[in-house]
Amino acid sequence: MPDSLPNSRRWTVIASALLSCGLGLVVIYTKRSAFFSPLAVVVVAAIGLAAVLLQLRYYNRENSNPVHAPVWLNIVGVLFALTALFSDFLGLGGQIGEVMALGAVGSFAISSAMILHAFRKRRWQLEREPKQ
Repeated sequence: MPDSLPNSRRWTVIASALLSCGLGLVVIYTKRSAFFSPLAVVVVAAIGLAAVLLQLRYYNRENSNPVHAPVWLNIVGVLFALTALFSDFLGLGGQIGEVMALGAVGSFAISSAMILHAFRKRRWQLEREPKQ
């Protein structure tokens, strides 16, 4: 095992703790009725995506074969989220705003799933390689 493994794990744990604290602050300081809002779900999904993107950053530092996030899918998710956020200002109905929020959450979830699948695929390939 490389010597940088404990150091890189330390930063991964620190980043995970900071994201957990951020999510905790969102939950603590949000009124109960706000959790019925589609925007609250988008915020939680965006925090989850940030966690996966941080994990991707640390993973790519350690490995020679980097994994790339599907940028187009994240852009679509951000566009859906912004449309959901400004749906009242844009004159869209409440149901359209909810569909946009669902689209944002779905885009973030699919992007995260693709990244995590690539991690598992690379790990499986490394385990199957013959040791020298």
